[in-house]
Amino acid sequence: MVTACKKSIFRKTILLFAATLLSGLTFAQNINKTFTTIDTEIFQDASHHWYDLYEKDRVIQPKPNQPRYKATELTEVADNILRYQKDNGGWPKNYDMLAILTPDQKDSLVKVKSVLNTTFDNRTTYSHIACLANVYSVTKVEKYKQAALKGLDFILAAQYANGGWPQYFPLEKDYSRCITYNDDAFAGIMWLLKDIMDGKPEYDFIDAKRRGLLKKSFDNGLKCILATQINDAGKPTVWCQQYDEVTLQPAWARKFEPPSICNGESVGIVSLLMSIDKPTKPIIDAVQYAVQWFKESKISGTRVKTIPAPDLVTPYKISKSDRIVVQDSTAPPIWTRYYELKTHRPLFCNRDSKVVYSLAEVLRERRDGYTWYTYEPQKILDRYPAWKKKWGYRL
Repeated sequence: MVTACKKSIFRKTILLFAATLLSGLTFAQNINKTFTTIDTEIFQDASHHWYDLYEKDRVIQPKPNQPRYKATELTEVADNILRYQKDNGGWPKNYDMLAILTPDQKDSLVKVKSVLNTTFDNRTTYSHIACLANVYSVTKVEKYKQAALKGLDFILAAQYANGGWPQYFPLEKDYSRCITYNDDAFAGIMWLLKDIMDGKPEYDFIDAKRRGLLKKSFDNGLKCILATQINDAGKPTVWCQQYDEVTLQPAWARKFEPPSICNGESVGIVSLLMSIDKPTKPIIDAVQYAVQWFKESKISGTRVKTIPAPDLVTPYKISKSDRIVVQDSTAPPIWTRYYELKTHRPLFCNRDSKVVYSLAEVLRERRDGYTWYTYEPQKILDRYPAWKKKWGYRL
């Protein structure tokens, strides 16, 4: 099926694109020039939060059995995207772009256009721009083009001078000011910019001046990636989820997300670096050191099982299951999400910010409600031999 918005520029954790990676393709896969269907997967994360996780500060809440547009209703979905866009060109997170809104819901969104809670979190803003660009390529409706350009200008405005992006812009007073690799916020922006730099036809409407600014933005983003690869024990490893925007040192995100070596988000960064044609030596070095880290940090003979458990009601969620770690000689390689800085021990963390060293020590709500292990680095290891044959060398 042909899609109106590519899977190629962003991921919902890397798992959303496992099939693509397994086939040896990159995010930046080519797409047909005729778009007939919105790729609803790109908005899955936001939709999940809107329907399944109540947040009292949302402007509108879902109605019971709220109807949704079909994925083939391109202009209806694009019009929805415009309704959520803020005056500064960005978007707020955690709404369903396919929801058919009531008149009251539409009016509520109009009234808060100047409230700038705009973000890149949960695949926000860059995914909306990509979708609008693809719909414009089919319809040639000017308002979609202008909204996409306004979104691109928002990306340019939000970037730090050192090349990183915060989670929210305008800047807030909490950890969201940090340079954010978490949930592929940084990588998602970079994939969008790369698609533009690579001349993807759905972005032909971008003028030369703006295209030059976006090229500079992409190059600065690469510099930031290379500058933040963690080297705390004699050789580079991979990346942290978030970095202090001034010192470029690993930083705390949420209370259970400590400064650490983070394999999950690093896979997205390495995938981006591996997609670059004619990579420079610093890029080649960064990829090869990351691959070495993935090889050295893998865990064999271990599997994480979800098991039945009585319902546990907490202020954050209702836990309906539990997770345990078991030994299994047939299990494929697995990695923990976090590794401790300096010692490189697998680590975990509770909401009190206390670091622990086994999943069993994590309280059940977080044990069941967070992705503490990942298989994603294997995707890089599988792709690496072909990449190395083309670009690599022995370190």
